[in-house]
Amino acid sequence: MVAVMKKFALAALVVACGSPALAGASNFTLVNGTGGALAELSIARSGTHEWKSLGAAPAAGARSPVSFSDPDCAFDIRATVAGSGPVTWAGINLCDVKSVTLKRDESAGAWVDYDQ
Repeated sequence: MVAVMKKFALAALVVACGSPALAGASNFTLVNGTGGALAELSIARSGTHEWKSLGAAPAAGARSPVSFSDPDCAFDIRATVAGSGPVTWAGINLCDVKSVTLKRDESAGAWVDYDQ
C-alpha cells in the first residue's frame, strides 16, 4: 500500500511540475491590428537588445504565421509602423498562445491581445 501511495504522489508531482519544465514559446500567428503597415518586424527576449528578424510583416488587418521556438516565454516585438515610426510591444507572453494581435493607439500606446 505504501508503494502504491509513493507512486501516486510521484505521478501527481510530475503532473503538477511537468508543465513549467516543458514551457517555452513556439509557433504563433501574428495579427497586425495597428491600422497601418508594418516594416522591420523583429523580436528579442524581454530585457535584451538582441533583435532577430521575424521576416515579412502582415499588412494592416492581416495575419501571418510565425515559425518560432525558444525555451523562454517573455519577448518584445518591435516594428516600424507607417506614419508613426518604431514601436515596441514589451513583455509579450508567447507560451501557450495561438495568436498575438499587435495593437496601437495614439493615446493608449502599444499593447497586444492574445488568442490562447
